Amino acid sequence: MATSITHIRRLLSWGRILARHGALKIIEDAPATPGPVKRLCRIARFGARVPVVPDYAGAFRAIGPAAIKLGQTLATRPDLVGEVAAHNLLALQDSLPPVAFSAIRAEIEGAFARPLEELYARVEEEPVGAASIAQVHRAWLHDGSQVAVKVLRPGIARKFARDIETYEWAAAHLEALGGEAGRLRPRLIIANFKRWTARELDLRREAASSSELADVMSGVEHYRVPSIDWERTCGRVLTMEWIDGVKVSDLPALRAAGHDLKSLARRLVLAFLTQAIHAGYFHADMHQGNLFIEADGTIAAIDFGIMGRINRQARIWLGEILHGLTTGNYRRVAEIHFEAQYVPSYHSVDEFATALRAVGEPMRGRPVKDLSVGQMLDGLFAITRDFDMVTQPHLLLLQKTMVMVEGLATSLDPDINMWDVSGPFVSAWMRDELGPEGAIADRVQGAVSALRRLPDVLERLESMVPTKGAAPEPPPLPEIPLMWGRGKRNLIQFAGYVTAALAGGLATWAVIAAHI
Repeated sequence: MATSITHIRRLLSWGRILARHGALKIIEDAPATPGPVKRLCRIARFGARVPVVPDYAGAFRAIGPAAIKLGQTLATRPDLVGEVAAHNLLALQDSLPPVAFSAIRAEIEGAFARPLEELYARVEEEPVGAASIAQVHRAWLHDGSQVAVKVLRPGIARKFARDIETYEWAAAHLEALGGEAGRLRPRLIIANFKRWTARELDLRREAASSSELADVMSGVEHYRVPSIDWERTCGRVLTMEWIDGVKVSDLPALRAAGHDLKSLARRLVLAFLTQAIHAGYFHADMHQGNLFIEADGTIAAIDFGIMGRINRQARIWLGEILHGLTTGNYRRVAEIHFEAQYVPSYHSVDEFATALRAVGEPMRGRPVKDLSVGQMLDGLFAITRDFDMVTQPHLLLLQKTMVMVEGLATSLDPDINMWDVSGPFVSAWMRDELGPEGAIADRVQGAVSALRRLPDVLERLESMVPTKGAAPEPPPLPEIPLMWGRGKRNLIQFAGYVTAALAGGLATWAVIAAHI
């Protein structure tokens, strides 16, 4: 386990790298960044040769793989980092320097304890994609079929573990400051980030996620998940069906192929809603590099390292929230936030409904191109502060993915109205879930469960009563001793207190900003 001095050294080193690349601007300009963190940014920039044009992607690459994952998240949030920074960070999605093929060959052969030639007839040495955790090569099996082979970068798990340990240390010190930092629960955010990345580092989990999503979407036309070659898949290597298609970001190629971009945008939104609202299981990494359009217009998705889940009660509340916003029923939206215990009960439902109206009314009935997404999110975040709403980590992936989907949809069709597309879908789903048919189905299912096993019925009834909200139990957090909690209060420890608090804020606030 690293010492506090090691963590501080890493944090200050990362801050200096950000400064040299001009990348501290993201943190300094973020409205939620605390004053002390902004001051530390200015200190980190002191004496550095700051470029006129910031190189955000270069800074995150220089820091390491965990920072690259953070940068990929920030690339989906132009409302937080600005259009220029977001465009620069897109280079982190699938355009990283590749690992030499000799190292990739060694990883594959070591994982299966077999020569590469026994597994594949041929593997192209030049990768088709190189990301922060793995890279992908095109290959052919001995029967002639084409496959994509995804291989973890050598030593990636150790590097992630080291950096995340420092994130945890920084988050603990930042949260201990209380106030806004405490409300945002940075320790829990880092715990979720750690859990998500752990899943990505086990390619068997990704293969299983792909298989599960394929089952979920099996009845949806023109949406495809590639099949898994389980014989050539393990923790460090994943082999799947090869996808021939055009990246969803390549608009000229899509137009040249004759695709209807407006229809694609609409189907992309509906595919996400089917996953998130109907199934409660969704692809949570829907960036431009992970979606392809096949010749017949089918949307083909890849890269299932990050998946999201929402339980039934949370989906019902989410559906009611979306329905309430689309219909202007802000009172009901406010009530749901109190039922779910997202807003403490000492606040007024009516006041919260009025605050929601101030944010929601400007959005209704207008094209997304005419809306300021950044202004809207700033307004929503102001509400969370004013009404003491704590961060809900189980919804962070959903929020992040919704922003991704909106960005992709509007790039395909700038005139798309997200409310018009999502409204009928959500209304139909709510009718099925809460209408007479849904209620009867619930009663029948409960009665059958009662005949089989009474405890199941009790558990079901308990899950339907929103006494604890829809949030799952938080994961256990590691015990991290604070630098100022060791007894002695000498000058060195006071300096450590200040350094830890500020450096912790610098490292962690960027992670928080990516999820709020």
